[in-house]
Amino acid sequence: MLVLLSGLQVYAQTCCSGGVPLSNNLGLSNEGKGSLLLGINYDYNNLNTLNAGSTRLDDDSRQRITNSILANIGYAFTDKFSIETLFTWVNQTRTITQFGNENFTETKGIGDAVILLKYTLPNVFKNNTTLNIGLGSKIPLGKSDIVSNQGIQLTADLQPGSGAFDGIGWLSLAKQLNFRPSATFSSSVTYRFTGVNNSYLNNTSTYKFGNVLQANISYIDQFLVAKTIVNPGLVLKYRKSTVDEIDNSPIPNTGGEWLFARAELTIQLSQNLGFTNKLEVPLYSYVDGTQLTPTSRFTTGFTYKFLKKQPLIINIK
Repeated sequence: MLVLLSGLQVYAQTCCSGGVPLSNNLGLSNEGKGSLLLGINYDYNNLNTLNAGSTRLDDDSRQRITNSILANIGYAFTDKFSIETLFTWVNQTRTITQFGNENFTETKGIGDAVILLKYTLPNVFKNNTTLNIGLGSKIPLGKSDIVSNQGIQLTADLQPGSGAFDGIGWLSLAKQLNFRPSATFSSSVTYRFTGVNNSYLNNTSTYKFGNVLQANISYIDQFLVAKTIVNPGLVLKYRKSTVDEIDNSPIPNTGGEWLFARAELTIQLSQNLGFTNKLEVPLYSYVDGTQLTPTSRFTTGFTYKFLKKQPLIINIK
Protein backbone atom coordinates (compact mmCIF):
# COMPACT_ATOMS: atom_id res chain seq x y z
CA MET A 1 0.00 0.00 0.00
CA LEU A 2 2.83 2.44 0.84
CA VAL A 3 4.49 1.68 -2.50
CA LEU A 4 1.26 2.42 -4.41
CA LEU A 5 0.68 5.66 -2.52
CA SER A 6 4.28 6.70 -3.18
CA GLY A 7 3.74 6.05 -6.89
CA LEU A 8 0.63 8.23 -6.97
CA GLN A 9 2.51 11.03 -5.25
CA VAL A 10 5.24 10.82 -7.87
CA TYR A 11 2.70 11.18 -10.68
CA ALA A 12 1.53 14.43 -9.11
CA GLN A 13 5.03 15.81 -9.60
CA THR A 14 5.62 14.80 -13.18
CA CYS A 15 5.24 16.69 -16.42
CA CYS A 16 4.84 15.34 -19.93
CA SER A 17 7.29 18.05 -21.11
CA GLY A 18 10.09 16.59 -19.02
CA GLY A 19 11.35 13.82 -21.28
CA VAL A 20 13.53 13.67 -24.36
CA PRO A 21 12.71 16.58 -26.74
CA LEU A 22 11.99 14.49 -29.84
CA SER A 23 9.62 16.83 -31.70
CA ASN A 24 11.79 19.86 -30.91
CA ASN A 25 14.70 18.52 -32.91
CA LEU A 26 13.17 17.27 -36.15
CA GLY A 27 13.28 19.11 -39.44
CA LEU A 28 16.68 18.99 -41.11
CA SER A 29 16.58 20.67 -44.50
CA ASN A 30 16.94 18.93 -47.85
CA GLU A 31 20.09 20.40 -49.40
CA GLY A 32 19.74 18.56 -52.68
CA LYS A 33 20.37 15.08 -54.04
CA GLY A 34 23.28 13.32 -52.36
CA SER A 35 23.61 15.78 -49.47
CA LEU A 36 24.33 14.44 -45.98
CA LEU A 37 23.65 16.46 -42.82
CA LEU A 38 24.99 15.62 -39.37
CA GLY A 39 23.84 17.39 -36.22
CA ILE A 40 24.89 17.04 -32.59
CA ASN A 41 23.09 18.99 -29.87
CA TYR A 42 22.98 19.28 -26.10
CA ASP A 43 19.59 20.05 -24.54
CA TYR A 44 19.01 21.22 -20.96
CA ASN A 45 15.43 21.29 -19.66
CA ASN A 46 14.74 22.67 -16.18
CA LEU A 47 11.33 22.05 -14.58
CA ASN A 48 11.08 23.91 -11.29
CA THR A 49 7.60 25.45 -11.54
CA LEU A 50 4.68 23.75 -9.81
CA ASN A 51 1.30 24.48 -11.39
CA ALA A 52 -2.27 23.64 -10.51
CA GLY A 53 -4.08 24.24 -13.79
CA SER A 54 -2.71 27.61 -14.92
CA THR A 55 -1.96 28.82 -11.39
CA ARG A 56 1.64 28.82 -10.25
CA LEU A 57 1.99 27.50 -6.70
CA ASP A 58 4.43 28.94 -4.17
CA ASP A 59 6.35 25.70 -3.87
CA ASP A 60 9.95 25.14 -4.97
CA SER A 61 10.49 21.83 -3.17
CA ARG A 62 10.39 19.83 -6.42
CA GLN A 63 12.72 19.95 -9.40
CA ARG A 64 13.19 17.92 -12.57
CA ILE A 65 16.21 18.34 -14.84
CA THR A 66 16.67 16.56 -18.16
CA ASN A 67 20.03 16.59 -19.95
CA SER A 68 19.95 15.14 -23.45
CA ILE A 69 22.51 14.50 -26.17
CA LEU A 70 20.82 14.46 -29.58
CA ALA A 71 22.34 13.19 -32.83
CA ASN A 72 20.59 13.95 -36.14
CA ILE A 73 21.46 12.36 -39.47
CA GLY A 74 19.76 13.45 -42.68
CA TYR A 75 20.32 12.19 -46.23
CA ALA A 76 18.66 13.32 -49.47
CA PHE A 77 18.07 10.56 -52.02
CA THR A 78 16.72 13.11 -54.49
CA ASP A 79 15.98 16.83 -54.47
CA LYS A 80 12.55 15.97 -53.06
CA PHE A 81 12.85 12.70 -51.13
CA SER A 82 14.99 12.43 -47.97
CA ILE A 83 15.30 10.57 -44.68
CA GLU A 84 16.07 11.88 -41.20
CA THR A 85 17.01 9.96 -38.06
CA LEU A 86 17.37 11.12 -34.47
CA PHE A 87 19.28 9.22 -31.78
CA THR A 88 19.25 10.24 -28.12
CA TRP A 89 21.04 9.80 -24.81
CA VAL A 90 19.25 11.13 -21.76
CA ASN A 91 20.01 11.85 -18.11
CA GLN A 92 17.05 12.69 -15.84
CA THR A 93 17.11 13.75 -12.20
CA ARG A 94 14.27 14.39 -9.78
CA THR A 95 14.77 16.13 -6.44
CA ILE A 96 12.08 16.42 -3.74
CA THR A 97 12.86 18.38 -0.59
CA GLN A 98 10.34 18.09 2.25
CA PHE A 99 10.66 18.58 6.00
CA GLY A 100 14.42 18.96 5.70
CA ASN A 101 14.85 15.67 3.86
CA GLU A 102 15.96 15.38 0.24
CA ASN A 103 14.89 12.55 -2.06
CA PHE A 104 17.06 12.33 -5.19
CA THR A 105 16.43 9.99 -8.12
CA GLU A 106 18.55 9.75 -11.27
CA THR A 107 18.33 7.70 -14.45
CA LYS A 108 20.47 7.77 -17.57
CA GLY A 109 21.01 5.81 -20.73
CA ILE A 110 20.20 5.54 -24.42
CA GLY A 111 16.80 7.00 -25.21
CA ASP A 112 14.34 6.26 -27.98
CA ALA A 113 15.11 7.03 -31.63
CA VAL A 114 13.12 8.55 -34.49
CA ILE A 115 13.13 7.76 -38.20
CA LEU A 116 11.31 10.12 -40.56
CA LEU A 117 10.76 9.88 -44.32
CA LYS A 118 10.26 13.31 -45.88
CA TYR A 119 9.03 14.66 -49.20
CA THR A 120 9.75 18.24 -50.30
CA LEU A 121 7.63 20.26 -52.71
CA PRO A 122 9.60 23.38 -53.68
CA ASN A 123 7.79 26.50 -54.86
CA VAL A 124 4.50 24.69 -54.26
CA PHE A 125 2.35 27.82 -54.60
CA LYS A 126 4.72 29.47 -57.10
CA ASN A 127 5.56 32.21 -54.60
CA ASN A 128 8.84 31.02 -53.01
CA THR A 129 7.00 28.66 -50.65
CA THR A 130 8.31 25.19 -49.81
CA LEU A 131 6.10 22.43 -48.41
CA ASN A 132 7.57 19.46 -46.51
CA ILE A 133 5.65 16.33 -45.54
CA GLY A 134 7.04 13.65 -43.24
CA LEU A 135 5.89 10.30 -41.85
CA GLY A 136 7.83 8.17 -39.43
CA SER A 137 8.06 6.33 -36.16
CA LYS A 138 9.63 6.56 -32.74
CA ILE A 139 11.55 3.37 -32.04
CA PRO A 140 11.86 2.20 -28.40
CA LEU A 141 15.63 1.74 -28.08
CA GLY A 142 15.83 3.00 -24.50
CA LYS A 143 15.25 0.99 -21.34
CA SER A 144 11.83 1.27 -19.75
CA ASP A 145 12.30 -1.02 -16.75
CA ILE A 146 15.02 0.62 -14.62
CA VAL A 147 14.55 0.01 -10.89
CA SER A 148 15.47 2.14 -7.87
CA ASN A 149 18.09 1.27 -5.25
CA GLN A 150 15.26 -0.35 -3.31
CA GLY A 151 14.47 -2.66 -6.22
CA ILE A 152 11.22 -0.86 -7.17
CA GLN A 153 10.66 -0.11 -10.86
CA LEU A 154 10.68 3.63 -11.48
CA THR A 155 7.67 5.34 -13.01
CA ALA A 156 7.42 5.69 -16.79
CA ASP A 157 8.25 9.41 -16.89
CA LEU A 158 11.72 8.77 -15.40
CA GLN A 159 12.66 5.95 -17.78
CA PRO A 160 15.07 6.74 -20.68
CA GLY A 161 12.75 4.90 -23.07
CA SER A 162 9.01 4.52 -23.46
CA GLY A 163 8.85 0.81 -24.31
CA ALA A 164 6.48 1.48 -27.24
CA PHE A 165 6.49 2.33 -30.93
CA ASP A 166 4.90 5.68 -31.84
CA GLY A 167 3.65 7.02 -35.16
CA ILE A 168 4.81 10.52 -36.18
CA GLY A 169 3.33 12.89 -38.73
CA TRP A 170 5.20 16.08 -39.66
CA LEU A 171 4.27 19.01 -41.89
CA SER A 172 6.15 22.26 -42.50
CA LEU A 173 5.70 25.29 -44.70
CA ALA A 174 8.45 27.86 -45.36
CA LYS A 175 8.15 31.07 -47.36
CA GLN A 176 10.90 33.45 -48.42
CA LEU A 177 9.59 36.99 -47.94
CA ASN A 178 9.44 39.15 -51.06
CA PHE A 179 10.13 42.42 -49.27
CA ARG A 180 13.18 40.90 -47.54
CA PRO A 181 14.70 37.96 -49.45
CA SER A 182 17.10 37.16 -46.59
CA ALA A 183 14.19 36.42 -44.22
CA THR A 184 12.07 33.28 -43.97
CA PHE A 185 8.68 32.85 -42.34
CA SER A 186 7.84 29.24 -41.54
CA SER A 187 5.40 27.07 -39.64
CA SER A 188 5.36 23.40 -38.73
CA VAL A 189 3.06 20.87 -37.11
CA THR A 190 4.08 17.56 -35.54
CA TYR A 191 1.68 14.96 -34.19
CA ARG A 192 2.82 11.90 -32.26
CA PHE A 193 0.45 8.94 -31.92
CA THR A 194 1.87 7.16 -28.90
CA GLY A 195 1.89 3.41 -28.63
CA VAL A 196 1.33 1.15 -25.63
CA ASN A 197 4.04 -0.34 -23.45
CA ASN A 198 2.64 -3.81 -22.76
CA SER A 199 5.45 -4.83 -20.37
CA TYR A 200 5.08 -2.03 -17.82
CA LEU A 201 5.79 -2.89 -14.16
CA ASN A 202 7.34 -6.27 -14.95
CA ASN A 203 4.64 -7.26 -17.44
CA THR A 204 1.82 -6.67 -14.96
CA SER A 205 0.40 -3.48 -16.52
CA THR A 206 0.21 -1.45 -19.70
CA TYR A 207 1.24 2.19 -20.00
CA LYS A 208 0.49 4.74 -22.71
CA PHE A 209 1.84 8.28 -22.79
CA GLY A 210 -0.55 10.92 -24.08
CA ASN A 211 -0.65 11.84 -27.76
CA VAL A 212 1.27 15.04 -28.46
CA LEU A 213 0.50 17.91 -30.84
CA GLN A 214 3.18 20.54 -31.40
CA ALA A 215 2.93 23.61 -33.66
CA ASN A 216 5.63 26.21 -34.37
CA ILE A 217 5.59 29.61 -36.06
CA SER A 218 9.00 31.15 -36.72
CA TYR A 219 10.72 34.13 -38.31
CA ILE A 220 14.40 33.78 -39.23
CA ASP A 221 16.55 36.47 -40.83
CA GLN A 222 20.14 36.69 -42.07
CA PHE A 223 22.81 39.31 -41.46
CA LEU A 224 26.50 39.74 -42.18
CA VAL A 225 28.44 40.57 -39.01
CA ALA A 226 32.24 40.95 -39.20
CA LYS A 227 32.36 38.84 -42.39
CA THR A 228 30.33 36.11 -40.68
CA ILE A 229 26.76 35.15 -41.55
CA VAL A 230 24.43 35.01 -38.55
CA ASN A 231 20.78 33.90 -38.52
CA PRO A 232 18.73 35.20 -35.60
CA GLY A 233 15.21 33.89 -35.17
CA LEU A 234 12.14 33.98 -32.99
CA VAL A 235 9.81 30.98 -32.55
CA LEU A 236 6.40 30.61 -30.91
CA LYS A 237 5.66 27.02 -29.93
CA TYR A 238 2.33 25.51 -28.87
CA ARG A 239 2.28 22.05 -27.32
CA LYS A 240 -0.69 19.97 -26.22
CA SER A 241 -0.61 16.51 -24.66
CA THR A 242 -3.50 14.26 -23.74
CA VAL A 243 -3.46 12.41 -20.42
CA ASP A 244 -1.40 9.26 -19.88
CA GLU A 245 -3.14 5.93 -19.35
CA ILE A 246 -2.36 2.89 -17.25
CA ASP A 247 -4.33 -0.27 -18.00
CA ASN A 248 -6.55 1.87 -20.28
CA SER A 249 -7.49 4.17 -17.37
CA PRO A 250 -6.54 7.88 -17.38
CA ILE A 251 -3.83 8.92 -14.92
CA PRO A 252 -4.51 12.10 -12.93
CA ASN A 253 -2.00 14.96 -13.02
CA THR A 254 -0.81 14.22 -16.56
CA GLY A 255 -1.46 16.09 -19.80
CA GLY A 256 -1.88 19.78 -20.50
CA GLU A 257 -1.03 22.56 -22.92
CA TRP A 258 1.80 25.06 -23.14
CA LEU A 259 2.85 28.12 -25.11
CA PHE A 260 6.57 28.89 -25.37
CA ALA A 261 8.75 31.63 -26.88
CA ARG A 262 12.16 30.63 -28.21
CA ALA A 263 15.03 32.86 -29.32
CA GLU A 264 17.51 31.29 -31.74
CA LEU A 265 20.88 32.31 -33.12
CA THR A 266 22.84 30.36 -35.73
CA ILE A 267 26.40 31.38 -36.60
CA GLN A 268 27.78 30.08 -39.90
CA LEU A 269 31.35 29.23 -38.93
CA SER A 270 31.98 28.07 -42.49
CA GLN A 271 30.02 27.27 -45.63
CA ASN A 272 29.28 23.82 -44.23
CA LEU A 273 29.35 24.25 -40.43
CA GLY A 274 26.69 26.02 -38.37
CA PHE A 275 26.64 26.67 -34.61
CA THR A 276 23.14 27.09 -33.13
CA ASN A 277 21.91 28.25 -29.71
CA LYS A 278 18.28 28.25 -28.53
CA LEU A 279 16.72 29.62 -25.35
CA GLU A 280 13.09 28.74 -24.62
CA VAL A 281 10.81 30.05 -21.87
CA PRO A 282 7.11 29.41 -21.18
CA LEU A 283 4.53 32.11 -21.82
CA TYR A 284 1.51 30.11 -20.68
CA SER A 285 0.97 26.73 -19.04
CA TYR A 286 -2.18 24.83 -18.23
CA VAL A 287 -1.75 21.36 -16.74
CA ASP A 288 -4.31 18.77 -15.75
CA GLY A 289 -4.29 18.62 -11.96
CA THR A 290 -1.01 19.54 -10.29
CA GLN A 291 2.29 19.10 -12.11
CA LEU A 292 5.80 20.37 -12.45
CA THR A 293 5.99 22.43 -15.62
CA PRO A 294 8.98 23.79 -17.61
CA THR A 295 10.85 26.79 -16.26
CA SER A 296 13.52 27.16 -18.95
CA ARG A 297 15.18 25.19 -21.76
CA PHE A 298 18.51 25.71 -23.50
CA THR A 299 19.82 23.90 -26.58
CA THR A 300 23.19 24.28 -28.28
CA GLY A 301 24.94 22.34 -31.02
CA PHE A 302 26.51 22.04 -34.44
CA THR A 303 25.25 21.02 -37.87
CA TYR A 304 27.61 19.98 -40.66
CA LYS A 305 26.59 19.68 -44.30
CA PHE A 306 28.32 17.28 -46.67
CA LEU A 307 27.14 18.59 -50.02
CA LYS A 308 27.52 16.59 -53.19
CA LYS A 309 29.98 18.26 -55.52
CA GLN A 310 28.47 19.50 -58.75
CA PRO A 311 30.22 18.42 -61.96
CA LEU A 312 32.36 21.09 -63.58
CA ILE A 313 30.93 22.05 -66.96
CA ILE A 314 33.14 23.95 -69.41
CA ASN A 315 31.63 25.40 -72.55
CA ILE A 316 34.01 25.64 -75.46
CA LYS A 317 32.92 27.77 -78.38
